Amino acid sequence: MLLTLVAFVVALGLLIAVHEYGHYRVAVACGVKVLRFSVGFGHPLLRWQPKGSPTEFVVGAFPLGGYVRMLDEREAPVPPEERHLAFNTQPLRSRAAIVAAGPLANLLLAVLLYSIVNWNGVEEPRALLASPVAGSVAHKAGLRGGELVERAALGADEMEPVRSFEDLRWLLTRGALEGQAVRLDVKPQAGAAHREILLDMSGIDSREADAQLFRKIGILGPWTRPVLGEVMPDGAAARAGLREGDVVLKLGATDVVDGQQLRELIRQSLRGSEPLSQAWRIDRAGQLLTLDVLPEAKQDQGATVGRIGAFVGAPPEFVTVEYGLFEGAWAGAVKTWDVSVLTLRMMGRMVIGEASLKNLSGPLTIADYAGRSASMGLTQYLVFLALISVSLGVLNLLPLPVLDGGHLMYYLWEGVTGKGVSDAWMERLQRGGVAVLLLMMSIALFNDITRLFG
Repeated sequence: MLLTLVAFVVALGLLIAVHEYGHYRVAVACGVKVLRFSVGFGHPLLRWQPKGSPTEFVVGAFPLGGYVRMLDEREAPVPPEERHLAFNTQPLRSRAAIVAAGPLANLLLAVLLYSIVNWNGVEEPRALLASPVAGSVAHKAGLRGGELVERAALGADEMEPVRSFEDLRWLLTRGALEGQAVRLDVKPQAGAAHREILLDMSGIDSREADAQLFRKIGILGPWTRPVLGEVMPDGAAARAGLREGDVVLKLGATDVVDGQQLRELIRQSLRGSEPLSQAWRIDRAGQLLTLDVLPEAKQDQGATVGRIGAFVGAPPEFVTVEYGLFEGAWAGAVKTWDVSVLTLRMMGRMVIGEASLKNLSGPLTIADYAGRSASMGLTQYLVFLALISVSLGVLNLLPLPVLDGGHLMYYLWEGVTGKGVSDAWMERLQRGGVAVLLLMMSIALFNDITRLFG
């Protein structure tokens, strides 16, 4: 719990500080007087003002936001001798640059974080496919498990090398959400010829929740040995006599080839809603045994599935993914661009009803992911920070009046018509923007509570 809280506060504080620093840095460069730079709201915990600087720096008690307060005639009277330092007196291009600098700072931070991860190298599962879900897109395409994906492409794009399972998972996500086919160049086994697999995503409903989305695709994880990990003392596995380290060879009349297939067979060990007892053939340190296992019926996302109370599947085979200096920076920029475009597309599809509002996440989910990623190590935490930084940058560029994108919309109107938005219309638009933002926050918070406590 403490790790989650610390990871969340650090992540939020850093991303907000970078965002506001973008506004601050460009404002100073444009000759605008900045009165206060604040990270957080409420009672100031820290405050200082460098000698010779007009700016007071503040850290507030509540880290859910921040702001840069500039000299502005619309907020308070400005002495005539300082009027040229006021934000509202600056040329249109300067005001637009100051407003856009915040979101752009977040996107640049994401590029830097992704680049650092690329330069440092990260251990990721090898793109060796587990057995696909029966009846899924992958199963219908001819995948059976054990194939090594060496190259892949989205639609008619040129095939690119697949360095890890995470590369593949990202491509599958894009294909499913964008409704494009994914082409895979796979090597079935050692010495076998390569073949191209076409995954037709046209039948995928992107409005499904994430877990259901990947079940329909059929590729849930990398290949693993069908071995049992920790066995819960009061679970079905323990009652049947199964032990940690047992390698499962056969379940009923079905040969077991990998951990994913075993998990699916366990899930389906039901007759209707009642558990179905089956004979398990196992290898225990070279000794072949047959044990009768009766799973427990459990609810999982509205469906009844079988569970045995044990971790199933060994850790996957890992590879070290790393890049050179320029290659890593370019890959970081490309990843930032891809995530930004996908985020915008998902938001657009949610607006027109083609994607579920369940995809919206709020502070509780972000805090949960922050804690999980921090517990997995610095690299995963940096990836998490990059993803949230992209989301913050893209969100602030949306044309909502209360966001940076809304102000850029005003400046676009001013640039086209030669006159600014009237005060009356500004007030109406601000109220509408606040209402939309509150609605989005309410939906996100509801989704958070449903995911974490539902």
